[in-house]
Amino acid sequence: MTASATKPVERQLPTDEARELLALTRDLADNELRPQASEEEAAAEFPREAFRTLGRSGLLGLPYDEQYGGGAQPYEVYLQVIEELAAARLTVGLGLSVHTLSCHALATFGSEAQREKWLPDMIGGEQLGAYCLSEPQSGSDAAGLKTRALREGDEYVVNGTKAWITHGGVADFYSTMVRTSDDGPRGISVLLVPADTPGVSGAAPERKMGMKGSPTAQVLFDDAHVPAERLIGQEGQGFGIAMAALDSGRLGIAACAVGVAQAALDYAVGYAKEREQFGRAIADFQGLSFLLADMATAVEAGRALYLAAARRRDAGLSFSKEAAMAKLFCTDAAMRVTTDAVQVLGGYGYTQDHPVERYMREAKVLQIVEGTNQIQRLVIGRTLTR
Repeated sequence: MTASATKPVERQLPTDEARELLALTRDLADNELRPQASEEEAAAEFPREAFRTLGRSGLLGLPYDEQYGGGAQPYEVYLQVIEELAAARLTVGLGLSVHTLSCHALATFGSEAQREKWLPDMIGGEQLGAYCLSEPQSGSDAAGLKTRALREGDEYVVNGTKAWITHGGVADFYSTMVRTSDDGPRGISVLLVPADTPGVSGAAPERKMGMKGSPTAQVLFDDAHVPAERLIGQEGQGFGIAMAALDSGRLGIAACAVGVAQAALDYAVGYAKEREQFGRAIADFQGLSFLLADMATAVEAGRALYLAAARRRDAGLSFSKEAAMAKLFCTDAAMRVTTDAVQVLGGYGYTQDHPVERYMREAKVLQIVEGTNQIQRLVIGRTLTR
């Protein structure tokens, strides 16, 4: 059984164009990502060229308007592209989700002049983004951020530290939440900061248990002078912008989780059909077949949940609660499925000779990023009782 031995997911897609996009994604995943994923993750190699390839293929700006070079695709389609990429290599699938999150403020709240000036390069593959909200002392308490932007003439002078930033130190731009006044959440604004701005730097990447190919680092702002024209929306509007982006970003994480779980399930099924004990394939033993059945059910349920939330978003309906539910369920399911995949392989599953141990390590972070699953439960509970 090899990591490339997976079969395509049978998908319900709304258009022929969507089917072509998923076929293109699957081809890129099979030929450009999956074959070297384990080796490059072990070596902590960041696949920057893969993101340029996604951009040139039109996959880096799928949810955004065609006039800026985007694909104008519904979230229902975009998320399934993320799922396919994450199944091949989570560093790339999650990287696409984070990049889309980084473009959200400009694409949704920026002026027409700002979008025309910056968005085409951001979604064309040449500019890779990072989303800077969390800080060393304010992760789940996003409204408590302290990074300060002081207006001086036609510039903002930014000082502070962002933490746990995916693509920190390798991104080309940072969509950065900053404090422009002391008025709590109403004192937060958004600046689109070029990474080559003097005074902006990335710290050494965190030493993580998984997703080693995706750098996660602090981003430091030391008297960084950012032109005022890079303020997105109005001063004080940043917290609302950030939360709106996270609703969509959580759907991206849910899709990533389903992708990782699907990869683990496919590998476990293939192994169980080939591995023999007591004169027959282990897949024939009821105890193991029941385990695979539960894994498959969790994957399908997660996919249905994130797609239902995506269709609400596409229809213009509220979807905050549904996004939180999808993120919560899909990432918890991915943790269970990947752990069970290791169990199916037994001792071999605990070795780096097979990718399931990597899937298990990668699944864990999905329960934490873009709002821990405890925060998701808090969001869901509040919508039910308020």
